[in-house]
Formats: sequence, structure tokens, C-alpha cells
Amino acid sequence: MKRARATQLLHDMIDRLEQGGWPLNLVEEIYVFGSYARGALEPGDVDLVIQHTTDRRWLQHSLNAHIDGRDSYVPMKQALRGRTRGLSFQFQWRDHLTEDEGFHLTLLWRRGERFNTARRRLDAITADPQAKAAPRDHMLEAFTQLAQIPPRPFRIDLHQLHTAGKISVTRIALPDASPIDAQARRHIRRRWTETSPLRRSATAAVAYLEQHGTRPSRVELHSQNLHYPSDTIECFVDLGWRYFSALTRYLHDQQSWLEIPRPHPTKPVEGLHIQPL
Repeated sequence: MKRARATQLLHDMIDRLEQGGWPLNLVEEIYVFGSYARGALEPGDVDLVIQHTTDRRWLQHSLNAHIDGRDSYVPMKQALRGRTRGLSFQFQWRDHLTEDEGFHLTLLWRRGERFNTARRRLDAITADPQAKAAPRDHMLEAFTQLAQIPPRPFRIDLHQLHTAGKISVTRIALPDASPIDAQARRHIRRRWTETSPLRRSATAAVAYLEQHGTRPSRVELHSQNLHYPSDTIECFVDLGWRYFSALTRYLHDQQSWLEIPRPHPTKPVEGLHIQPL
């Protein structure tokens, strides 16, 4: 992406923020970092840190999203960037990036300030022809094969586990298929509607595992066992990084993990098969 385009996206974001409304009224601080902040002429995505508060509506929305296996930040992402692409958000990561990883964050706006202050700060981030788009850090070969690179927090965790020799990570293609196991099919139909991208991805993932020797009775799908009573779990299937925080617990018990990074209604389904070593 050209720098002029990136700058326009940021100005448009500030305009939306000024218009207010939920959930933009929850935003407390916005920081810019990465190649755009360094002045790169072709920065790729613009990296932003969003700090926010919560209210009762947000807490209820987050709970519902968790139950349904959805990304709770979709409304805030859409409110900030509209229908465009090119802005990459890290929510509530200010302290981690500055204290743990040593990133320099450039403040764009803080609650209570005038929005023209944000525009002036943005204009003060000048181009530097010598600055280059930084290569993505914490990359594994499996990530480069994906249509969409995993978000930075998940890359870090997987890279550290892989570097320590604790896991293998393999990218796999998951063609549309249906499990042979009738109880698995009923379970999936009961949880998601026919048009749900989660249903499509779950069906393909369970069929893949079944074809490669893992019985559905030994699969935990998005926090629920496929069979009741179930056998000892061999693999956890996660859809869209929803339960990723539980990964190390399953690996510790010598259970594998099949992550579907981006469930989609029509695009090819991809997975990361993470296995303990």
C-alpha cells in the first residue's frame, strides 16, 4: 500500500472517531507503530494499538460472541475502518508492546483531546525514503503458506513453542467434505446454521481428522465434545482463534490442536495442525 493511501485511511478513521457512537465511544487511546510510523513509503498495513474501556453493552456483546464462537472485536474494527482494508488493530496491547517487546508507539489520540490534535499528530509523521516495511516477525514456514498471516499475538506464542522444540506446525488444506460419523454430523447441524462459515469449517475439519485416523468420539470441537460420552480427547478443533488461550493445556496432555484461522462461507478452508513433540 502506498503511503498516501495509508495516510488517507488514518484520516478517515479519525473522522469516524469524531462522529462517535457505540462502540467508538469506548476508545481511550490510539497509537501508531511499525513501518508507517517509521516513515516507510509503502508500509503495507498500518499497525495500530487501540486501548478501550467497556460498558454493559460491550460486556453482553462479548459474552454472546464468546458463546457463538465469534470475534468480539468485529463491531469495533468495522466502526474504525469502515468498509476499507489496510488498518491492522492490536486491542489492549499497549503495555505488552512497550514493556515486553520494546516497541515505540506514537500517540495519535487520547480521550479528552480535540480531534484536530490527532490530525496534527498524523501530519507530523513524515515520510522517510530510507525506511522500509519491516519483515513480519515470529514467522514460521506454515504461516507463509496461509492466505492470511495469523495475528501477531498468536504468531508469537506458536513461534516460541516451535523454537523451543515443543510443537510442530503444519499448514493443511481442508476441502469441503462431510464426516462419515452420523453423531458428528448431527452435532454440527445442531450448533450452526447451514450458511454459517463456522459450520462449513467445522464439517471440513472433522472430516479431515476422520480421514486421517482420528475418531470423532476423540475430537473436541470448539469447546464441545462430538460424542457423549466421549473417548479420551486426541484433538481440539478451534475456529477463528476463539479458544487459542487453552492451547498449552491440551499440548501438555499430549493432545493435538487443529486451528482454522479464518472460517469463511466460500473461500478455501485452511488449517494449522499443531502437534506436541
